[in-house]
Amino acid sequence: MAVEEHPQRIAIVTGAGRGIGRAVAVALAREGFALCIAARSRDELEETRRLTGLAPARSLIVLIDLAEEHAPQTLFDTAIEHFGRLDVLVNNAGWAPPRTTLSKISSAAQDRMLAVNLRAPIALARLAAGQMARAGGGAIVNIASDAALRAPAGEAIYAAAKAGLIAFSRAAFAELRSSDIKVAVIIPGLVDTALIPHSKHLDRALMLRPEDVAEAMMAVVRAPARACPTEIVLEPQRPPERAR
Repeated sequence: MAVEEHPQRIAIVTGAGRGIGRAVAVALAREGFALCIAARSRDELEETRRLTGLAPARSLIVLIDLAEEHAPQTLFDTAIEHFGRLDVLVNNAGWAPPRTTLSKISSAAQDRMLAVNLRAPIALARLAAGQMARAGGGAIVNIASDAALRAPAGEAIYAAAKAGLIAFSRAAFAELRSSDIKVAVIIPGLVDTALIPHSKHLDRALMLRPEDVAEAMMAVVRAPARACPTEIVLEPQRPPERAR
């Protein structure tokens, strides 16, 4: 059964406690989805639940750190046990320290970036794909970053992880399309979230909003069964960077 035809559609959103993940959760709830929202902070997830307007029975909160090896399996199993199915997976959770040169980045920070930004999304996508194939279809949306395209100094590992996520998304679509599973990657430029530190060199009013990324995600979910927008690059209309 196609995902848009099911009377109660279910979505998992990682990193749903704030920023893009929160906006994605709200957008999906408005579209009629029940949600499994995951992050590390219960207070932030409770606020996301409040903003979605969903009752607890239709908005499962999962406290989890996706840097941990078995976290993707735990999250997936918890969602399936509660809802019985999955129609949409949004791999939004991400992590990066402030810009740091390769000579100074710690091994712990390196491992966490690779785990959260690449290993966990791949693991969740693989789990979701099996369930979706059995159910007759679904959608997997990965949130990357234009750091993968720009590869700025001080973000080598983060850029590499997000570039890997883009490549994974392309290959996964090629493999899963015949099972009616949409796989898409959204590649946003600067988004006004807590991940971007305040700087006198940035005009935050010109940056993307989390809701802009959520709307791009919904374009994948709303796409007709015969079409999949596999890659969406989303940039601010006007450059937020001020002249130095």
